[in-house]
Amino acid sequence: MQKGPREYWRALGGIEKTFLVLVGVYALLYFSGAAPGLAAVVALAAFFFGILSFFRLIRRTMRQAIWRLRNRLVVAYLFIAVVPIVLILALVGIAAYAIIGQMAVYLVDNELSRRVNFLAGPAENLVRVPAANRDVFVARFSPLIQSRFSEFAILISGQEEIRFPAEAKIEPPPAQWQQASGLIVKDKRLYAWAHARVGGEEITILAPVTHELLSQLIPGLGDVDLGPYTVEPRQPNVPPKQNLFDLEVPFVYPMQIQSWNSPQTTLNGFLFVDTRFSAVLGTVFGQKMQWSETALTLFVAVGILFLLVELASLVAGVRLSRTITGAVHELYQGTMHVKEGDFSYRIPVKGDDQLAELGASFNSMTENLRRLISVAKENERLQSELEIAREVQAQLFPKAVPSLRGLKLAGVCNPARMVSGDYYDFLSVSDRAVAFAIGDVAGKGISAALLMAAIQSAMRTQLTGANGGRPAHFSTASLVSTLNQQLYASTSAEKYATFYFALYDDAEHALTYTNAGHLPPFLLRGGEMISLEPTGTVVGAFPAARYEERSVALDPGDVLVAYTDGVVEPENVYGEMFGEARLKELLLRYASTDSAEIIARTMEAVVTWTGSSELQDDMTMLVARRV
Repeated sequence: MQKGPREYWRALGGIEKTFLVLVGVYALLYFSGAAPGLAAVVALAAFFFGILSFFRLIRRTMRQAIWRLRNRLVVAYLFIAVVPIVLILALVGIAAYAIIGQMAVYLVDNELSRRVNFLAGPAENLVRVPAANRDVFVARFSPLIQSRFSEFAILISGQEEIRFPAEAKIEPPPAQWQQASGLIVKDKRLYAWAHARVGGEEITILAPVTHELLSQLIPGLGDVDLGPYTVEPRQPNVPPKQNLFDLEVPFVYPMQIQSWNSPQTTLNGFLFVDTRFSAVLGTVFGQKMQWSETALTLFVAVGILFLLVELASLVAGVRLSRTITGAVHELYQGTMHVKEGDFSYRIPVKGDDQLAELGASFNSMTENLRRLISVAKENERLQSELEIAREVQAQLFPKAVPSLRGLKLAGVCNPARMVSGDYYDFLSVSDRAVAFAIGDVAGKGISAALLMAAIQSAMRTQLTGANGGRPAHFSTASLVSTLNQQLYASTSAEKYATFYFALYDDAEHALTYTNAGHLPPFLLRGGEMISLEPTGTVVGAFPAARYEERSVALDPGDVLVAYTDGVVEPENVYGEMFGEARLKELLLRYASTDSAEIIARTMEAVVTWTGSSELQDDMTMLVARRV
């Protein structure tokens, strides 16, 4: 899908948007001709934001270019290995250029200074020669001067004015000049000159400095100019190239030049030398040039060898980078498949190095993930089934407490897992009697919950009768005995449960009970606590087990508390159990409160004792209060 202008505009940053707006405003002001000053300010602001936008674009482009690991490694290799070599080569080239250029300038400047300084000798001597002998002196020195300067003029002024040659149009310098020599600019032309004054006699020698003169100072060196005074259009005079590496070296050097009009004024000039390596080395080393060329050739050969080694290293580095990034790319592709839930994808494994081990480990990891996800799905299914089982088991616990005038019942079961192996139940037997029970099945989880459901079903079946009628007389011992035989016949040998079953008659205020191996319930009476000890062994373990029933009268205010081992056996961080003593202390402290408060305080105390929100075992309590 192609992007529209709005999408592109939204994708821009604030700086880019500002830049485009400023460009638009500037174009409007420029073509309309209104507010030129404002247009200049807008142009300056647009330029500034344009620079920022350019650098942001470069940074964004670089980030996109090096997003792939392969490009990033190649760039890193270039910075680490190639860039230093390039910088070294550049440094060597710059150093060679600077040295050759400085040597060429030194040769030209030294020869030019030697010739210019030569003029000072004739000028100083000629001013002291008697007038009668000056012609002889000039004739003697003229060939020497001409050997250094093809053109020159001499002016002798004082008692009489003499020019040499006679047609020379040379004029005396301003009166401020005394003793002087060097390079001077007169009428925008460059001269070598010497000036001497003794008494009333004054000698001036001027020799034009031209491009031809400068280029002939060091024969074969190349083009020489002293700008801006000798630069003029002409054919280049750079020596021919001797070999492939005999590069041209243009060099410039600043110089200070005198001004004809005033001794205090100096002009800036630039000595331009355009030469080659071979010309400078030949001038400096003369007959040894052949050895220098050999050394240069050897140096170049070694440089080429180093360059070839660097290129080979670059190719090897790129290949290694491709090997690494290829494995990383395969891993990236694998992670994309895993991200989309495809755990069957396997990356190709090549070689026997660490990258190959990494690929094999990734394939092994995806296989393990596939298995773990299968297990997780199975666990999820089991959790779902456990949730259903929990909901079903919640339906098994009594929803309503039987209404009886003389006895108030309350019970709570807090499972340690999704489902519980503890059991408690209330059932109204008649309008004056109620049955209640509490049990603890061996084990936890689904199997314990199923056995608990079987106990409840067997007990309720006996209490209600096979055809839905109620038996005329109940025997707690008989009921528990029958329950024991049913469980033994329908479950495995290791499945059993502790069981406490009681029947309360409101007319006689009598509690008849059978305790099948369950923890003794406590009867709280007037600040005292009575344990109702077991009257038989656990149910479901021995088919021929015998059970007794006992009766106890309940007085107003008596409280019967039955519980499972999940209340007294939890341990704290030091491995110490909560214990019956602490439970008795709690029950005596809260005996005067209602049944729900007793249960809540007890559960809270046990959880605080363990120091963990996770229960170590199912916690079940049943409280019966005589009112």
